[in-house]
Parts: sequence; C-alpha cells; structure tokens
Amino acid sequence: MKQKTYNTNLAAEYYVLSMLYRKGLDAHLTLGNKKAVDIIIEKDDGNLLTVDVKGLVGKICWPMDNFSKEKKSHFIVLVSFLDKISDHEGVPECWIVPSTEVGSLLYKNPKGNRKMINRGGEWGILTKGLHYRENWDQLR
Repeated sequence: MKQKTYNTNLAAEYYVLSMLYRKGLDAHLTLGNKKAVDIIIEKDDGNLLTVDVKGLVGKICWPMDNFSKEKKSHFIVLVSFLDKISDHEGVPECWIVPSTEVGSLLYKNPKGNRKMINRGGEWGILTKGLHYRENWDQLR
C-alpha cells in the first residue's frame, strides 16, 4: 500500500483558525503560496495581530529558515500532530510564541545552515517554552 502524504501546513492552518474561532476571535486566513502571514486576527479595538503557522506531522522540530519577522503584534503558532495526523480523534499540540521571543528558542545545526525549533532536548520547547503550550489567551 502506498504511503499517504498530507498537506501538513494547510491542516495546521485550518486547525489554528478553528481554535481561534472557538475562542471567539475574528480571524481570517490569508491566501497565497509563499506567504509570511497565514492568519490575521482583528481585535475588538481595531488592532491587528498576524500569525505564522508552522505544521509538523511528527515530534522532532519545526524548520524556521524563513523566520525573520520580529514584531510585537506577530506570533508563531507551532503545531505538532504527534505522528497521528490521520487519527481524527487525536488533538495536535500547539505552542503560541510571540515573534519577539522566537530567538530564544532557535537552534542552529552545527553546520549553521539550518534554523529550527526543537520539540524536545536541551534546547527544545518542552524544556524552554512550556508556558507557550496552548497559550491562546495571549492572542486576545
């Protein structure tokens, strides 16, 4: 049987959008192939927040090579489907990280040609960023 492939980023974006609606936020998915902003949130006071969603099927790390937008009103949502993307009863893990704090979580491989956020290990978000896990309220 042929291995199934998934559009992980699109699944992650729609999952995050669903969570934002469930939190009562006015959120809109952006369209495009190479975009730096996946979701725009319009707050009650008229201010906008922007969100970049990074989806991951497994449990290892999120590539961050294209990250460059450090802005107070910009967030990165890291989504891990925990190797259960096809389990429709499974719930992915989400980490909501202000873009201004992403730098403290970045890991560069020894060759220096890849930036990433690890899930586990000494530099991982499970060690250094537990306060970001499911912290949707910071988007209010």
